[in-house]
Amino acid sequence: MDFLRPGTWEEALAMKAARPDATPIQGGTDVMVEINLDKGRPAALLDLNPVAELAEWSWTGDGAPMLRVGAGVTYARLIAELGGWLPGLAQASRTVGSPQIRNRGTVAGNLGAASPAGDGHPPLLASGALVEAASVRGTRLIPIAEFYLGVKRNALEDDELIRAVHVPPAAGPQYFSKIGTRNAMVIAVCSFAIALRPGERRAGTGIGSAAPTPRRAYAAEEFLAGELDWDGCGPLDPALARRFSELVAEAASPIDDVRGRAAYRRHALGVMARRALGWAWTDHTAGPAGRAPERSGDSG
Repeated sequence: MDFLRPGTWEEALAMKAARPDATPIQGGTDVMVEINLDKGRPAALLDLNPVAELAEWSWTGDGAPMLRVGAGVTYARLIAELGGWLPGLAQASRTVGSPQIRNRGTVAGNLGAASPAGDGHPPLLASGALVEAASVRGTRLIPIAEFYLGVKRNALEDDELIRAVHVPPAAGPQYFSKIGTRNAMVIAVCSFAIALRPGERRAGTGIGSAAPTPRRAYAAEEFLAGELDWDGCGPLDPALARRFSELVAEAASPIDDVRGRAAYRRHALGVMARRALGWAWTDHTAGPAGRAPERSGDSG
């Protein structure tokens, strides 16, 4: 197995173009597990740690600003530095492994692995994120819902690397919920994320570990857009919450495996969806307290 270590982003792209069979590695929290368990041995490893720009985040765009989170920004930094703007993603990041893993692992690594159980996927879907992919041929932005092609398969071309993830700052309450076989350091049996956008009168959703790929619950989103009393401040209608939970469960395509049965996953998704909507609606009706801070700063 060859080991490639570029010093700059341009060198990294050139090496990937020359060796499309090279597997990028940064935190190594997915790649090294696969190697140690003898589930795959890459022809080459492309170590991106020396590429300093990947560890930076910044604001991008004027009319509709987004947070551009470099591929090397760790879960720990995302929680500490970006949690106010990306609360759903920060909540999910807190559930990832142990502190040691959160200090090494990255959301971009989660995307590259494309596991249906990755904790970062549901909040990225709910937020409407974009994946910035680059090669020597140029750069493109991939809508997150189009990024997942199958179990551990993504939309990257053989010569492309993930450079960053573009995520809109929260425009309303966001929540992430996850069920596992224990409370910490566990792969999700299933997971769910919601992001309310009251100003646009719509909501985003994300389902994890309950289909061949992470996915949105489109029918549930359309239902909320049309049925929620966006201008009111009253309590959430239990019948509305129940129907929403049913639509989320119907959007899943779970399987039976060692972590849980398909029927349990559907039931759990419905429960998580109903609770997450309730938490988010309570925050919305409570007013501006706790909203994301105003745009400022960057990591550069």
